[in-house]
Order: sequence, then structure tokens, then C-alpha cells
Amino acid sequence: MTQAVAGRTLPRALPGAASLWVVPPLLVVAALFAYPLALILRQALTGDGDAASLDHFAAVLGTRAFRSALANTVEIALAATAGCLAVGLALALLLSFVPFPGSGAVARLVDTFIALPTFLVTLAFTFLYGSAGMVNAGLVDIFHLATPPVDFLYSPWGVILAEVTVYCPFVMRPLMAAFSLIDRAQIEVASSLGARPGRIIRQVILPAALPALLAGGSLCLLLTVNEFGIVLFIGAKGVITLPLLIYDKAIQEFDYTAACVIAVINVALSLTLFSLYRLAVGKLGGRHAAVV
Repeated sequence: MTQAVAGRTLPRALPGAASLWVVPPLLVVAALFAYPLALILRQALTGDGDAASLDHFAAVLGTRAFRSALANTVEIALAATAGCLAVGLALALLLSFVPFPGSGAVARLVDTFIALPTFLVTLAFTFLYGSAGMVNAGLVDIFHLATPPVDFLYSPWGVILAEVTVYCPFVMRPLMAAFSLIDRAQIEVASSLGARPGRIIRQVILPAALPALLAGGSLCLLLTVNEFGIVLFIGAKGVITLPLLIYDKAIQEFDYTAACVIAVINVALSLTLFSLYRLAVGKLGGRHAAVV
């Protein structure tokens, strides 16, 4: 087929030619993601043999170490996500609706945590709250204590605090973008009618920012479920998560089959959380469309 352009006839592109551009990205994704994941799944199912079996999954699921790691992963991820939502919402409200000198610098300072490696924040916490950190050293010198009084860093609370510090901007920034789209006249009208700040936040601000809050919280949940550097660097006693258990099985115990089994379960958990997030966003979007 031909197409006339400026008095000339040019051949039209074949109907299936445009779809060929999809092939190179699909090949890259298959080489970088699908193929390694297939190898991990194959090792988890077959182990050192050739026949596929679920016996390796049953053996790993029955261990106390896996159950403890799964419980730690879920508890830390939920607690850290809740902390990110609370701190991110408070900072976004403060920076968006309570302007003060230097608020822009504070926002940019919080943003820098996104660019920093997670272990740097953990290292800073070690210098501050570690057994020989600045806080403990100062308190011991002032009050002449025999032992350091601040010892939460090497516990699940230390991991949660570090993750909240690192991932809080992932909640704060979407919320600030959503707050910038809110019509300030609605807030002024509600205030003139006698609504208190708490009621304005609940009935005017939060409903408009709910999609951003859901997106930021879901992202934080996925990141905290798969967090490895913070847990490894802090070295909290008894705090073993699924990513750290994979590292222990593969690097320290050379049990690659068990490591692959746990990796498959970790991937399945992440995909399940992502699917729930997409489902929630779809229902929320449909509800907003129905209201409009």
C-alpha cells in the first residue's frame, strides 16, 4: 500500500511492523528478570536432582527459622510503613499548610535521604545511638552510669526507626504533590464556617490526598519487605528477615536450594502485595469516578 506525500507516493508501514518494536524490550526483560527468576524457581523445585518436587518447599516452610524470619519481615514492614505514613503525613501537612522560613530547605533536606544508600543512615544511627555512640557516651559521662542507657538500636525498634527515616520521603513527596492541587478556597470556607484544623484535615485534605497516601504507603511496604542493607548493617540480635535469611543460606551455609525456595516465597509475597495495591487503586479510582 502507498501514501501520497507532497506529490509523491510512499509505502505505508506494514500493520505488524509497529509491534516489532516491542520485541527488543521484551528480550531485555526476559534476559535480566525472567531467565534468572526461572533458574531460581528451577533450583527451588529440583534441588540437585532433575525431578521437580515440592518437598524442598515443605522442608523450608517447616523450619522454625523460616517462620521466625517471615514473622519478623511482616512485623517490621507493617510497623515501618505505619511510621512512614504518620511521619510523612505530618511533615507534608507542616510543609504544605504551615509555611515557615526555611520550609523549602527542610523539604530538600528530607529529599536527600532518597539519594543516600540505606547503610549510611544506619551508620549515622550507630554513631548517634550505638553502645559507644554520642548519646550513650554523653549520658554515661553526665550521670556516671555503669552501662549505656540507650540500647534500642540493636533491636527491631532500631531497624524500624532506620527504615522510617530512609523511606519517609516516599510518602511525604506524593502527599505534598497532592496537597498542592487542593483548592485553598475549600479550606478557607471550612475555616470560616468554624471547622477546627483537625476536622479540615479529616474532611477536606485527607480525602483528596488518599490516592497519594495509598501509593506512598504501598511503596514503603514493598521496600521494607525487601530491605536488606539496614537489617544486615544494624545486626540486631534475633532480627532475621527473609532477605537476610536468603543471604545466610546462600553465602554462609551454601544451601542454595533453601535460599532459592525462600527467594521464590519472598518474590511471591512482594507480587501479592503489589497486586493488592493495584486492586485497591482500581477500586478507589472507580469510587472517585462514580462520585464525579
